[in-house]
Amino acid sequence: MPPQPQPQPPPSNSDSDASSLIRTYRAWKGHNVFLLRGRLIFGPDVKSIFISLFLIITPVAVFCAFVARKLVDDFPHHSGWSILVIVIAHTLFVLIALLLTSGRDPGIVPRNAHPPQPDDHDAAANINNGLSPRGRLPRTKDVIVNGITVKIKYCDTCMLYRPLRCSHCSVCDNCVERFDHHCPWVGQCIGLRNYRFYYIFVFSATLLCLYIHGFCWVYITRIKNSEEISIWKAMTKTPASIVLIIYSFVCVWFVGGLTAFHTYLISTNQSTYENFRYRYDRQVNPYNRGIVNNFKEVFCTRIPPSKNKFRSKIPKELPDASQGVGARTLSPLMRKSTGNMELVGRRVYIDEPNDDDTRDVFSNEEHSSKDSGERQDIWYFHQKSDIIPEVHDRVHEVGESNCAASESSSGPNGNTTT
Repeated sequence: MPPQPQPQPPPSNSDSDASSLIRTYRAWKGHNVFLLRGRLIFGPDVKSIFISLFLIITPVAVFCAFVARKLVDDFPHHSGWSILVIVIAHTLFVLIALLLTSGRDPGIVPRNAHPPQPDDHDAAANINNGLSPRGRLPRTKDVIVNGITVKIKYCDTCMLYRPLRCSHCSVCDNCVERFDHHCPWVGQCIGLRNYRFYYIFVFSATLLCLYIHGFCWVYITRIKNSEEISIWKAMTKTPASIVLIIYSFVCVWFVGGLTAFHTYLISTNQSTYENFRYRYDRQVNPYNRGIVNNFKEVFCTRIPPSKNKFRSKIPKELPDASQGVGARTLSPLMRKSTGNMELVGRRVYIDEPNDDDTRDVFSNEEHSSKDSGERQDIWYFHQKSDIIPEVHDRVHEVGESNCAASESSSGPNGNTTT
């Protein structure tokens, strides 16, 4: 007898399993930009960082080439070299603070895949308002903080109740814990996990401006004393110093003003958003613990770990036939209409969104108005080419079952049998 063929082992599913997984940052629903395979996260305006780098590195390079280099031999015991070393080291410190501010997770709250289920209290409130228990969730909830009632809002985008002091940034499209503002100069939201580095960045940039400004005047004074000329003639001999003096004077008002403003915010335990919304003008700030404890909270506490693992692998999201704006349920039955359009079987009711998306430069929060409870009839249309094969097969099967049922209920002459 000829040898029987050996049964082939079943194909391994390792390749298919690997192809069905994807890194979290590749499926991220926010507007963020990731570098180094998810190790660095930036806002959508990440290109503005290059402008900030240019505004920092260029004046420092001019200062080193035309001012600090000529002051090296003007001080005894070669102490003039310290001017050059200090400005380079300080600039590197500013750049590191900038990277730590813009390249890390500011405190993004992970989105929910589904909206939370309303509890019994929410269902009872909906019934009392004339709505069904399956109506929309309450827009706000009350939380007691140090004896003071604080409202937390529901975020329709992230489908969660925002934690205390959390707000949704419309630029990055994320809810951020202890949201301060979105800074276009660093291309990132400023929140719980990078506020400390943001303050260090603006504070050290202020010191850098003052350092360059001061030693430019020192160099002009050296020229004046060595050549015994007026201060104005000495300034004409070093145009680079004049440009740096004007540039550093303008910049110190910007970064110095930010430093002073955020020093005040830290001392009172406020965020920029809370301060611009005037939340604590007529009530006590529930987060204020005193100046010393407020500074300790920002600089001496452990930074919480990120709630997002951007490099972890997750299953790919399969396309959903019922996916649509506001869609809740879709019938598998489809009826043909004119042209190349097909109509999804029955109407779908959705709650009319009525959020008043009033945003400003610092808040970027979605302000919600009262729920009107209105519903809107929506018909969903799809191109034939967009219909998912699985759904098309279900439609075909339902059509065949309906035809078989109608034939079985009819007699040979077309009469209905009982």
